[in-house]
Amino acid sequence: MAMTDPLGDMLTRIRNGQRANKSSILSPASNLRTNVLEVLKREGYIRGYTRSDVRPGIAELAIELKYHEGQPVIKEISRVSKPGRRVYSKISDLDRVANGLGIAILSTPRGVMSDAEARAQNVGGEVLCHVF
Repeated sequence: MAMTDPLGDMLTRIRNGQRANKSSILSPASNLRTNVLEVLKREGYIRGYTRSDVRPGIAELAIELKYHEGQPVIKEISRVSKPGRRVYSKISDLDRVANGLGIAILSTPRGVMSDAEARAQNVGGEVLCHVF
């Protein structure tokens, strides 16, 4: 059966992995997931990730989770735009996450980026998720 929300699945795997104090988790690979992980790495929410081929045509992402003093760095990660209800925002209408302590990840015409990068480039788009 096909998965209807691959990004939501990856975010849930990250959330569950951190609740179980795992050092790393595995997730099927896709370009969107890789781009979101790149933003999380740039912003310091994960240690890193590696892409490996399981078999021809099937790839997997190994995501290294990050902890600070025994607590997960990601306190909350939630999907905003879902397959049944897409959420788009102009950059002027985009609210700050947790009073600026968190980030929103957007899919823009210039690629996947954090809300701070989108504000710097003055471009809006689809709000994928909030991370705090």
